[in-house]
Amino acid sequence: MAEARVVSVNVSERKGTPKRAVPEAELVVGLGIRGDAHAGTPGREVSLLDRSEIARFEEEKGVRLSPGAFAENVTTQGLDHSLLGVGTELAIGPVRLRVSRIGKDCHEGCAIRERVGDCIMPRLGVFAQVLVGGKIRPGDPIRIVSLSRGPKAA
Repeated sequence: MAEARVVSVNVSERKGTPKRAVPEAELVVGLGIRGDAHAGTPGREVSLLDRSEIARFEEEKGVRLSPGAFAENVTTQGLDHSLLGVGTELAIGPVRLRVSRIGKDCHEGCAIRERVGDCIMPRLGVFAQVLVGGKIRPGDPIRIVSLSRGPKAA
């Protein structure tokens, strides 16, 4: 299996909108990504979604989507999100994250749901808290520090 890595780091100025890719982002303990609309959301400081799930959705719906279309902060590649339970710890460069939730309730006005009629974040989105802050960039490797088979939802 190929090494898991960051494909894209994404931010938005407003909630409910797709995120745009940025060359790097600063993750802050207790906040999330500095400058992102979702920063400070308890239990959901940072969101991750794997490129393979996005590709599957694109094929099923017949659409092409850019990283950040599901409002995920970190688009990953090669990270099997189905293995990640609440409590799993990940390292991305100097940053350490702890999975705090799998999935979420989709809010009214979800841009992708309005455009395509469905959203995979409620089923497949991984949300994490920042344990150790730092900067991350596309291409950074992702390492599972400790695997938890804990609940798949918090």
